[in-house]
Amino acid sequence: MNVLLITLDQFRADCLSIAGHPVVRTPALDALATEGVRLARHYSQAAPCAPGRASLYTGMYQMNHRVVANGTPLDARFDNVAKAARRAGYDPVLFGYTDQSIDPRESTGPDDPRMQNYSGVLPGFRPVLHIPDDHQVWLDWLAERGHTGLGGGYDALGTEPSRPAELGVSAFLTDHAIDWLREQATPDQRTPWFAHLSYLRPHPPYGAAGEYSTMYDPADVALPIAPPDDRLPFHDRVLSSWSAAPTDEREMRELRAQYYGMISEVDAQLARLWQTLRELEMWDDTMVIVTADHGEQLGDQGLLGKLGWFEESYHILGIVRDPRHADVHGSVVEALTENVDLFPTICEFIGADVPVQCDGLPLTPFLRGEQPPWWREHAHWEFDWRDQFLLDEHPWPWDQRLERQQLACIRDADGAYVQFGNGTWRCFDLAADPTWHTLVTDPARVLPYVQAMVSWRALHTDRTHTGMLVAMGGVGRFPERPMIVETPMP
Repeated sequence: MNVLLITLDQFRADCLSIAGHPVVRTPALDALATEGVRLARHYSQAAPCAPGRASLYTGMYQMNHRVVANGTPLDARFDNVAKAARRAGYDPVLFGYTDQSIDPRESTGPDDPRMQNYSGVLPGFRPVLHIPDDHQVWLDWLAERGHTGLGGGYDALGTEPSRPAELGVSAFLTDHAIDWLREQATPDQRTPWFAHLSYLRPHPPYGAAGEYSTMYDPADVALPIAPPDDRLPFHDRVLSSWSAAPTDEREMRELRAQYYGMISEVDAQLARLWQTLRELEMWDDTMVIVTADHGEQLGDQGLLGKLGWFEESYHILGIVRDPRHADVHGSVVEALTENVDLFPTICEFIGADVPVQCDGLPLTPFLRGEQPPWWREHAHWEFDWRDQFLLDEHPWPWDQRLERQQLACIRDADGAYVQFGNGTWRCFDLAADPTWHTLVTDPARVLPYVQAMVSWRALHTDRTHTGMLVAMGGVGRFPERPMIVETPMP
């Protein structure tokens, strides 16, 4: 069986038309949801890109993998989805990027090219088309077609509305992926494959390619949720600096319209993939997973990007199609699911052992139409902003204020609790007010969330060796060596 793992960057869950969005249109994703299982309450575990992807690829919460910023090294000792696929006999390939920085202990030193930026390739993947942040491979392709002088990196992406969509970076990635899929369909290559397609869009700059830049009328776009009156210093800081949304109504509507255009643009590329898989008779032999590394504030709470404790930054797209269980296709899972669940889910699908490090749980029961009674009761995410605090030039390592620039959040259907690294907290009544503006201060209501937070951290403390004992050759986790309880001497 084949595996197709697709990530879209900054795709909010509420921007699926099948989920009820009144404006945006996503026919390809809607079709996948009707032929698979939609995860209606699916969450990313961290932001921005590198921390969120580290959780997705390793199945670990940020408190364990410790990728706290774009550029934080991913510890080489950790397992990941590509390594597991390789052990299972696959040759996992990459189209796009993974934003995972090399463990410096595996580099040749400061001059190692892999130490110059954080857009490295996750160990285990073989890049067929690597598109790092400079996007040079795409810019070279555009230059061959007469489009030059576009600048580099994200500056070039800002010019996408001026060119046909078939020259966009999303189409560029899809073209290469389709060519590769056709190669896998030849008689001498017909073996199971594992491919990861990592699309940048709908990531900023907020400008859709070609006709998608005019697909949505700004007048039809709703305005975002306003900031709350009761704000924390962190919220005030970002409102006045690096992530503040436009305050002009026209500009905000235009930005949102462009974001929706980028969503429809990448959705059109997915439609091409679905059609190719059907043409090559691979559709019913391929598990398809579509998710995002994190969400996008899109002006809500007065912010842009992905940050803080806000729902819009973590509630993300989640669709899984397991072709073996067509009887449950079209179902919607209302349980709280997380990106850390995808690695163990893929492991079970390809017949690989789920690594001990995984904090996530296989989604396999839901894909069979079952409702596991032991499933989690809260969704969890974390955010660390020490890279922004560093701008104040606080010394390291003796200034421990850096370690306090982080938060953890848990939420259920009724509310959410946020614990900040400096000891402060906030609790929100989401049943009464889904805008995250209404605070809960009653200790009787807050205490269960605090207890759940402590329990969550205790449950997921590193357990690499906690399941075994060094005795009689090692007992505990090894299935062929069950735990032996010796009878005490009389």
